[in-house]
Amino acid sequence: MANSPSGESVTQRIVRVLETFDADRPVQTIAEISRRGELPPSTGHRMVADLVDSGLLERDDAGRIRLGLRLWELAQRGSRALRLRQIALPHMEHVQARLREHTQLAVLEQDEALFLERLSNPRAVSNITRIAGRLPLHASSSGLVLLAHADHALRERMLAGPLTAVGPETVTDPDELRTALERIRRDGVAIAPGSIEDVSTGIAVPVRDGRTGPVIAALSVVIPRAAPTAGAVDELRSAAVRISAQLTQPPRT
Repeated sequence: MANSPSGESVTQRIVRVLETFDADRPVQTIAEISRRGELPPSTGHRMVADLVDSGLLERDDAGRIRLGLRLWELAQRGSRALRLRQIALPHMEHVQARLREHTQLAVLEQDEALFLERLSNPRAVSNITRIAGRLPLHASSSGLVLLAHADHALRERMLAGPLTAVGPETVTDPDELRTALERIRRDGVAIAPGSIEDVSTGIAVPVRDGRTGPVIAALSVVIPRAAPTAGAVDELRSAAVRISAQLTQPPRT
């Protein structure tokens, strides 16, 4: 696609426009989109108009802009994340029903943990993650599992830092993190008390593409800090095995 005078492609600018939306900013004015997307006002107006015409963005009665249903529709077609989520969801529901705590599914996406699904309970412990939200790999139990099983180059890049603290006990020392990742690979579980919030412990296990395939996701729960972890680990491991086995089955037609 044609480049801008700065050398940036149209695709890159479209992505910047879409990335200005998040859970805290679901609706924006064109001026806000242009400013947050670092686009000249005329370019922002033109791009937003084109994206509204295509259905990727929508305009409300007040003239404000939000993500369009067309974008959601396209994302559901043949997405590997969609199939993983569909297979995992019944097993996540079982875990959530047994533990009555937040249950989550995350994948590695552009050096971060991207959460595909989250099941909650009104009485569950505090948890900051959201569906389609992201966290640094070193700062959550899910991210730690994904980082532990990532390729060597990614691990070394993360260990080179900087490792920013997200919670009171986020591991930010490279040597300590390296040791933790080795332990996670050995034990098959990440237990991270206080990594994000002081009142909670994150527990995550790997989900493989088949029983012995590569790790493609992390299944996790967030439990109260004082709660025992053994039962949650057993529930997660059992669910992860079932999910992994089902991933090898051909999709239903």
